[in-house]
Amino acid sequence: MISKYRELFNTQFTDKKYQEFKDDIASDFNYLPTFRLAETPFFISNELKAQLIEGCNEVIALIKQKNFKVLTDKALELNNKVPNEDEHTSFLAIDFGICVEDGAVIPKLIEVQGFPSLYNYQFNLYEKFKNHYPFLAELTPFINDIEPQVYLDILEEVICNKHPKENVILLEIEPEKQNTKIDFYYCSRDIGIPIVCVTELIKKGKRLFYKNAAGDEILAKRIYNRVIFDELDLRTDLKLNFNFSDDLDVEWAGHPNWFFRISKFILPLLKGKYFIETTLLSELEVIPEDLENYVLKPLFSFSGTGVIFHVKKEDIEAVVEKELYILQKKVNYIPIVQSPDGKVKAEVRVLCVWKEEAESPTLLCNLVRLSRGEMIGVKFNKDKDWVGGTLGLFER
Repeated sequence: MISKYRELFNTQFTDKKYQEFKDDIASDFNYLPTFRLAETPFFISNELKAQLIEGCNEVIALIKQKNFKVLTDKALELNNKVPNEDEHTSFLAIDFGICVEDGAVIPKLIEVQGFPSLYNYQFNLYEKFKNHYPFLAELTPFINDIEPQVYLDILEEVICNKHPKENVILLEIEPEKQNTKIDFYYCSRDIGIPIVCVTELIKKGKRLFYKNAAGDEILAKRIYNRVIFDELDLRTDLKLNFNFSDDLDVEWAGHPNWFFRISKFILPLLKGKYFIETTLLSELEVIPEDLENYVLKPLFSFSGTGVIFHVKKEDIEAVVEKELYILQKKVNYIPIVQSPDGKVKAEVRVLCVWKEEAESPTLLCNLVRLSRGEMIGVKFNKDKDWVGGTLGLFER
């Protein structure tokens, strides 16, 4: 998208430099992420950046409506409601496919999540890219061109809310087994909070405790929640000493209810040039004849689980809980990133945070996924290069 930097990067790129880049990441914790690291950043033009911001602001306008909770109460009725919900989400991830429409490049909203993403990993990924391609310091992954330390300060404020670090925990299901654990490691190092498994929490009355490295019981006052209920519901083997539905004396950095409120559930409510025709299956009056132009998605799955790309009439008819699925029009992703052997598709996730007292979320950083397959997910990109996770860089 910015030809100057694309040509400069591709001229400097070698397989040896790519390996050194991966080794650099692995050196921090003697661990290389299990997801594929894309070879290149995505260079985002000012025009596309402006479109992404406009699209995000339209999503945020819906979320800020006074009746938003009323509009999304049904999402909680369909799932596990957690007490003590706050006024607004702490985290917001807004995914856009880079598409073509009427011959012009345009971002199209694919998904939106009221849930944290790889905030700490993306910050460090930028530093790693600069180590191996120093000219990238001329660009920034931060929407508002803030300094890296300011980014970390904002993130720390949202995660910790001024609590002592030992009283704030990153909570996950067996964090050491998660594909995203590189982000947990960076979060613990850069923010300074411990990583705790859900099975390690101890409930005493309405309070939760965890044991530190010395074996002392420490009060958990605030939880940076990375637990996906989809996974938790499947893990019947886990023994928890508390229940998320308990009335607990704890703050949430990312209250679990927002995962359901801000999800594919709201896609049918969004209308405009950046949004895709989306229908809740329970409200579908007639099954379209051209199903090859649609994709069937469960509302609350994560990482593409349960998505049917090649939809058949019987797939729709077989869905029992139709209020838990959407039928979404396919979009035409445009191959836009020039690799050494052809162009690659891109999806941009804008990462936002919402400070407790702020009127609106802050558009902060981004995450990019590159693909040569029909869809962005891993299973569509096996044994391919110049695909996987990376970040977008903007002109300063």
